[in-house]
Amino acid sequence: MKRRVASWENGHSTPDEFYGLLLAGALDLGAEELGLSPSGVRDGSLLEVRYPPSPEAAISAVDQLWRADLHGYEPLLNAAPSEPAWSDASLRWLVAPEPAPLTADARNGARVGLTDVAVIKSTGDTFAMLDDQFGGEHARHAVVQYLSADVAPLLHGRYADNVGRALFSTVAEVTLLSAWMSYDAGQHGLAQRYFLQALRFAQDSGDRRLAGSILSAMSHQATFLGHFTQAATLARAARMGISGVATPTLMAQFHAMEARALARTGDRHACEHALAEAARHLDRRNDGDEPEWITYFDEAELAAESAHCFRDVNSARQAVEYARNAMSGSHVRSDFFATMVLTDAHLRAGDLEEACRVALDALDLGEQLRSARCVSYLAEFRTALAPHAKNPAVRELNEQAAEHRLWLATRGGQARK
Repeated sequence: MKRRVASWENGHSTPDEFYGLLLAGALDLGAEELGLSPSGVRDGSLLEVRYPPSPEAAISAVDQLWRADLHGYEPLLNAAPSEPAWSDASLRWLVAPEPAPLTADARNGARVGLTDVAVIKSTGDTFAMLDDQFGGEHARHAVVQYLSADVAPLLHGRYADNVGRALFSTVAEVTLLSAWMSYDAGQHGLAQRYFLQALRFAQDSGDRRLAGSILSAMSHQATFLGHFTQAATLARAARMGISGVATPTLMAQFHAMEARALARTGDRHACEHALAEAARHLDRRNDGDEPEWITYFDEAELAAESAHCFRDVNSARQAVEYARNAMSGSHVRSDFFATMVLTDAHLRAGDLEEACRVALDALDLGEQLRSARCVSYLAEFRTALAPHAKNPAVRELNEQAAEHRLWLATRGGQARK
């Protein structure tokens, strides 16, 4: 950084959009007063929420986001998501023409080959494992650091079309992971921006299945944030957009995401129909024909989604039944969520003692997780438990849970799940 500042001071270079914006804000000066081009430092440009209009725009935008994220640019980290951006992105992807050839011949860029793409894929898989076992807050910063330091130079490099498509598809996967991790960490505006960038990379790579999965992830976030109609629309757009290349597991997941949103609107009939469609598609799956990144969605995952749905339409007994079948034993955070849904379902069914017992199981399971979403599940349960504070089972739970990290973290409030 000292060398960078010295270069600016000596007139050998000028700050780019990200650093120029930080300098202008820190010194309380305008771009012109710093001798910078006004077009190079646009106030609030890092906070724009829009679908990139071209591959080049996507590379530039995500590079800026990664660096701003790493430098803790608070307006970005604390930004709220934009509801219109979900509709705009899904529509632009649905009507996009076939992607143009992805060739790049940057004069000073690194030559990129399929081996480089394989390294990105392997590294992303490692980060995904850490996310699954320890929560999005655990290694989120490390993922973004890797993308900014190691992947960005490759995007600016030299590659043929086949390599470019593989590169963009793989970068879309890892950027999707950073979006999920940001979402899990409670940084929803930042997560949405990463989702949008991932969708654009998937579009340019020609990977419609991955793009559909990204829309499905956006639907998941929209449901969490209370935008239920928008969430259902995103899930439907995912189905529509991959209709020609759909696999049974992907279709099952998209129907499940639609069901989650419909349950929150109170439309039980439509929710149950969507769940039935999800089960029908999942019964037809052949793991050998599925993208590797969707094979996690199995019977246990669908049971977990069904448990959420029946809990949300106030069918506690059915929620209990599905939640009991939702434990995978291999996905820690997913198992925590399933256990918390089981806890909620027991509470809604009036079985207070069982709800408290299962809550302790969830706390033990989630002790290693660093996840704002996990905290929000527990916070909502504690709010629902509050009217029963004098019950002996609740008092015992409060005593036994007092030193659990997630239990302590719920003091900060609650969020919807």
